[in-house]
Amino acid sequence: MTDLSGKRALFILTSVSQFPESDRLTGFYMDEMAIPYWALRDAGVEIDFASIKGGEAPADPSSIGEEGDRKPSVQRFLDDGDAMADLQTSKAIGDVEIDQYDGLFLPGGHGTMWDFAQSDELANFVGHMFDKGGIVGAVCHGPAGLLSATTSGGVPIVADRKINAFTDAEEREVGLADVVPYLLETELRAKGAKFEATSDKFSAYAVRDGNIVTGQNPASAEPVARLLVEAFADTQLTNAA
Repeated sequence: MTDLSGKRALFILTSVSQFPESDRLTGFYMDEMAIPYWALRDAGVEIDFASIKGGEAPADPSSIGEEGDRKPSVQRFLDDGDAMADLQTSKAIGDVEIDQYDGLFLPGGHGTMWDFAQSDELANFVGHMFDKGGIVGAVCHGPAGLLSATTSGGVPIVADRKINAFTDAEEREVGLADVVPYLLETELRAKGAKFEATSDKFSAYAVRDGNIVTGQNPASAEPVARLLVEAFADTQLTNAA
């Protein structure tokens, strides 16, 4: 097993728990967080949680599953009191020192569509991490957090990079293309991303381009996790703390 002892990662989660002007609940997708979480933790990475507003980060109830029928990583997370406590007391991103970390990861969930791209602080975090050569990972709707991020020279970090995310076709398939504030694939392409995806909707697909790792949908959490471990193993950053 890869030994990543001494590495630190920051998982950043949405603070949006409900679709605007609707009773429909949302949040982050539990398996998109838990699968990469345990892949990195088991390799020795220390992980902290932050969210846009801080406090308890809301999980999309539909992503938790029923007891006895959950993905093993999700059940393991729910059973871990320390991990759950960390999740329920996430730091607001404005209270986090990003230079303490070797990389960050943005789990998806539809909640991200209303607060990731809209957060200047998140954009600054992602851009800074990219500039210093740290790992920037995201899955499904999590790449919304890459949209507003630029290099120190003002270039979108996704420009000319192989990127993928929840596709426009998948958004239409779930009936939310007219509900979300923008279509993620369309906006990533507009920023100059070399968008890659599988045409087999909802099938696993992940891509790494240098220090950026992205995945297409919930099924992509496992290949994203493998690429994150690979990317963290490659980085030579040392912690500032």
